[in-house]
Amino acid sequence: MGKIPHLVQYQGSKRILAPEIVKYIPKTAKRIIEPFAGTGAVSIFAAYQGICGKFVLNDINTPLIQMLELCIEEPALLARQYSEIWHGQFAENENNIDYFLKIRSEFNNGKCDAGRMLFLLARVVKGAVRYNAHGQMNQSCDKRRYGTKPDIVECNAFKISKLLKGKTRFYNMDYKELLDMAETGDLVYLDPPYQGTSDKVNPRDNRYIQGVGFEEFAEVLGKLNDRGIDYIVSYDGMTGDKKIGQTLPEYLNLKHMYINAGTSAQATLNGKNETTYESLYLSSNLKEVTPEYMQLSLNLA
Repeated sequence: MGKIPHLVQYQGSKRILAPEIVKYIPKTAKRIIEPFAGTGAVSIFAAYQGICGKFVLNDINTPLIQMLELCIEEPALLARQYSEIWHGQFAENENNIDYFLKIRSEFNNGKCDAGRMLFLLARVVKGAVRYNAHGQMNQSCDKRRYGTKPDIVECNAFKISKLLKGKTRFYNMDYKELLDMAETGDLVYLDPPYQGTSDKVNPRDNRYIQGVGFEEFAEVLGKLNDRGIDYIVSYDGMTGDKKIGQTLPEYLNLKHMYINAGTSAQATLNGKNETTYESLYLSSNLKEVTPEYMQLSLNLA
């Protein structure tokens, strides 16, 4: 098996964890719905495995979902936009850091097209987008690299398009509205903003365009239960012996487990060697499936 295609490094992406998450998705799922799609890692992996033939991708971050839609529907156009912007940083008399700041300024002042979004994601520190109180991107540029080369972006964009084109619908709305569309037989994968960054005290931080409160989210899951809709949730976790976030309420009757997310980058920066575990919750009807198609030999480097 070759590499699973991914468009760009994106903090919070479930690209590495997708094989562990996807094995809980039934073969009989009519659609996979991602209300917090990001760069669509779970749907991309599921499509690669042939697990489902229909997908719904939604994100409240408009330029992000537009970038993903262009990647899937018109990969050549996205690749061309990105290539033109990427090569611009090497123009004569152009300082690449100043060039990044210029593109970021253009983006924040209305030129928030898919090509600029992709370039900024490719160049920001750790692939970590940050926003100010006005919703403008303000993350700094990684001075050690120039961003993914255009030929690699083009190759991966075409591979992702081949997996999802003609099978995917795209939305840019609040997750609660999107979930109103879910039907019995769908599988909803929810990866909301990280706990501790979006609650009543701190409704959003600079990592997210919009936060999600704990009580609100639990109430929404309860409504999915009432409607008989299956779902998987990535939410809280642990780093070392430190618990991060609240455990979802027992009344939801969820199966709860921890999956190994690797060494904590933040702990490493602090001189520690600690493993991060992310919580995975399954609605009551779901169980682990391990048919032959999940016998994977993965190369996710």
